[in-house]
Amino acid sequence: MPRDARATCLDATVTGMALSVLAEVGRLLEALAASGQPGAIDLRSLPLTDADREQLEELLGRGEVQAELELTGRSEVWETAYPGAWWIRHRGAGDRIAAEEIAVCSVPDILLAHPDDIRAAARRLQHDLTTQQAPSAPEAGATNVETPHV
Repeated sequence: MPRDARATCLDATVTGMALSVLAEVGRLLEALAASGQPGAIDLRSLPLTDADREQLEELLGRGEVQAELELTGRSEVWETAYPGAWWIRHRGAGDRIAAEEIAVCSVPDILLAHPDDIRAAARRLQHDLTTQQAPSAPEAGATNVETPHV
């Protein structure tokens, strides 16, 4: 059932789902630490009330890294207080949440530069460097070292 089609009278009810999701995040973090195996939890597929979502966001907290992206809509990515657990929220038309997940990984794929973009950046930078005037070289015998005055 789409999130907007459910009864709004349940939005303030805490159902215990936040604690279940938190436990799953813990299992995924253990797997990432042990084997490097990433994982994800699609929050939009779960029967979370607004109160559950707020509780989960509070329980996971905020870490040191945050990013906002402007793609086909606005996307927010933040590391939770548990390194390796990332909250990713994509917004669509009307700034409504279109997709939301907890990604358990070193760095979410959405933050990684695509190899084609890196190649294009390298070509563009090389072009920019060749079209810029090179800085003038210091004159022969000149130094940039200042002599202290005694």
